[in-house]
Amino acid sequence: MLYHHTSYTELLTYFPPCPIKNEEDLEKTQAVVDSILDKRELTESEEDYLNLLGILIYEYESKQDLVPDIYGVELLKVLIAELNLKEKDLVPIFKTESIVSDVLKGKRKLTVEHIQKLAEFFNLSPAVFFPENPLDRDFLEVA
Repeated sequence: MLYHHTSYTELLTYFPPCPIKNEEDLEKTQAVVDSILDKRELTESEEDYLNLLGILIYEYESKQDLVPDIYGVELLKVLIAELNLKEKDLVPIFKTESIVSDVLKGKRKLTVEHIQKLAEFFNLSPAVFFPENPLDRDFLEVA
């Protein structure tokens, strides 16, 4: 999309801002934003128009579940994969490789002690291993 408008009215006519309802709308809006940002210097009208489009993009993205609530064993699996770890790397936390394996397979649940040690090992807050919804605590083994 080539951009060549300068007045606010021309910008509104060229691409009338409206609520973004899907990914296609988002891509079109982002393309307009990108084409305006390709200019070196922006006029006040262009800045105002970009601000309006930015609000629409923000509104849409804030309603999307872009980052699912990953916690407990699922979070542990992601961390293991991201850091290219092996089950044996977690033996100091779980005491045996069979316990690590059982936890990862869902045969055993994490304990509070596991979560504390995992938080230290990965240099994270223990809170990241808990779900956002406090009622969803079935992943935790209470001693």
